[in-house]
Amino acid sequence: MVASFPRRATKPALPIDAVLPDLLASLRGGTGAVLVAPPGAGKTTAVAPALLGEPWCKGKILLTSPRRVAARAAAERIAEMLGEKVGETVGYLTRLDSRQSARTRILVVTEAIFVSHILGDQELSDLSAVLFDEAHERHLDSDLGLALALESRAVLREDLRILVMSATIDGARFARLMGGGTPVIESEGRAFPLRIEWLGSRAELRTDEAMASAVLQAWRDEEGDILAFLPGVGEIERTRERLAERLPDVPILPLHGQVEPAAQRAAIRRDPQGRRRIVLATAIAETSITLDGVSVVVDAGLARRAEFDLAAGVTHLVTHRASQAAAAQRAGRAARQGPGVAYRLWEEAAHPGRAPFDPPEMLTSDLAPLVLALTQWGVADPASLPWLDPPPAPALSAARARLEALGALDGAGRITARGRQIASLPMEPWQAAMVLYGAGRRAAEPAAKLALLLQERGLGERGEDLAQRLARWDGDRSARAEASRKLAAGWARRANVLRQARHERGSDREIRSVRPELVEGRGRPPLGVLLAMALPDNLARRRDASGESWLSAGGRGYVLDPASPLATAEWLAIGDAQGQAKGARITAALPLTTAEVEQWLGRRIERQSVLRWTGERVEPRLERRLGAIALASGPDARPDEEAITALLVDKALEKLADILPKALLARARFVGIDALSSEALTGGAELWLAPLLRGRRDLELPGGKLADALLGLLDWDARQRLDRLAPREFVTPAGTG
Repeated sequence: MVASFPRRATKPALPIDAVLPDLLASLRGGTGAVLVAPPGAGKTTAVAPALLGEPWCKGKILLTSPRRVAARAAAERIAEMLGEKVGETVGYLTRLDSRQSARTRILVVTEAIFVSHILGDQELSDLSAVLFDEAHERHLDSDLGLALALESRAVLREDLRILVMSATIDGARFARLMGGGTPVIESEGRAFPLRIEWLGSRAELRTDEAMASAVLQAWRDEEGDILAFLPGVGEIERTRERLAERLPDVPILPLHGQVEPAAQRAAIRRDPQGRRRIVLATAIAETSITLDGVSVVVDAGLARRAEFDLAAGVTHLVTHRASQAAAAQRAGRAARQGPGVAYRLWEEAAHPGRAPFDPPEMLTSDLAPLVLALTQWGVADPASLPWLDPPPAPALSAARARLEALGALDGAGRITARGRQIASLPMEPWQAAMVLYGAGRRAAEPAAKLALLLQERGLGERGEDLAQRLARWDGDRSARAEASRKLAAGWARRANVLRQARHERGSDREIRSVRPELVEGRGRPPLGVLLAMALPDNLARRRDASGESWLSAGGRGYVLDPASPLATAEWLAIGDAQGQAKGARITAALPLTTAEVEQWLGRRIERQSVLRWTGERVEPRLERRLGAIALASGPDARPDEEAITALLVDKALEKLADILPKALLARARFVGIDALSSEALTGGAELWLAPLLRGRRDLELPGGKLADALLGLLDWDARQRLDRLAPREFVTPAGTG
């Protein structure tokens, strides 16, 4: 049977209804299923309520959603279908917003919150089912959450129902992952016609210019609301400004993660005055959300994804061409409620050249959060868990190294007491370490605010100077800003509790053995110190007068707009940068003075003896260094003579043919004496060349000494052959030399 809806349900007919009986039967007879349903079929809103009346469903149903906007919208739509207010039978939980009560049976959460939930309760004792919606997006938290849920079902909760849902996934592949016998159930979608218009690309135009032109064309030629897909917030704002000049009386609404919840709802629903609308959205609107009234999609064909740079150790946003699957999802938004049209700003002939799918985040993300979660779970070998795509070994190794540097893992890869504290805060491990360090210095709240500022793009507006953004956020009285401040305050309180517990257990000794600078001391550090403690390699020093060029302690070069207010700073603690490993552009940082660096980061400053090669000679120097940054340099009165000799040998080998006596080598080649071949001389340089260079600072060796050293490599027979067959001087019968 299909379960009835609570209270005064006004459930509309949906294509998913045709397969619900099969789905319910599968979940009665087994514990898993894969549901493949096209956009508009109703899987997000209809499946969870249908499970409520099942005999096995005694606890809650958790529905995971890839984004906060989608989670809230799904909960509100399901509650509306049940004739209730959100927070009653149906609720939602996101990082900045929550609506739930003791009555809540269906809870829509983001994927990250589900991971946190299962790590805290491995049995999922309050749940009867977990539904993974839009699984095709392959977010890191989605893959991790599914792996942990399958592990929990196999070991602890044999009765737990797990349902994977999406419009475009390879159902058979997910079914194999979930175990033999897992059924794949496919639903038809609404068969509304969809027309594709290929507008082609215009390389001479910026994205916002091309999109504004295309939207205006669609506004003239089509009917219905328009949904336009752009890669990011900056492009959305510039396009909105252009359109507002041409269509001053038209509602032009942004839809992205930085928009207030009320404005997000306005973008999703029809205009209350019945006006035609234009919605400018990021990829947030690709899936899960139905925008009422939209019958036209304009797609820039671009996607901006967060990717981890393994060499640089930072995550940055990279703009790519949207995949074929993403383009199909976007176009499908136009035909959810009736016939639609999709305008694409690229050529039809170029479409097959796009990637079929977006890469899973498992292959492009920082895996430190995943490694920390797995150590909490008790998994030593990540390969033992069920993955669609296993975590890459190099990324796992790098993640373990970063976690060990934070004091979260010990040398054997086991989670430490500090690691458990870091894992208990809902943020990236390095950000959690920063907040815990702040708690030890009576700066938990500033550190928590800084962590949230780096997570929530657009909070405190834009700009490289995080201190200015923090000040603007403090003065912002919007609902989003207030909710963010409450969230940061909650994190700070949690960090202070953890600090107190750490003192009571005396676990500072464990931390001191790994990172002594993380143990609290006196005084309240500047914001820049908080950031530099968590990202030590990202502390950078200005290396030109304009403030454009910077060198980090990790050895990486950065660039900054010389017009930035940060350009006059002596030092920067960098929180975010965009671009490749060489010359990435600083987009978020905090200034520090040299005095602050010396005071707070003095433990990291080391004295090192270095050897510099000027091109002619070795200069031993004694330097004070903070990583790759030289703070001071002077002559080294007691250098390592063996190191100098080794460097001279290396430099000599680079130009050996120019140094050695050419006549002697020519005689040896004529006779065929292998001991004086270039290969033999190079391989045995430590035996014959090093003694000649010991105690020297240059390569100006007398030719006679070199010749004697080479001849010393020959035995008596070889010397005789050399002198007999290729003598240094030869007198002809005529008496000439």
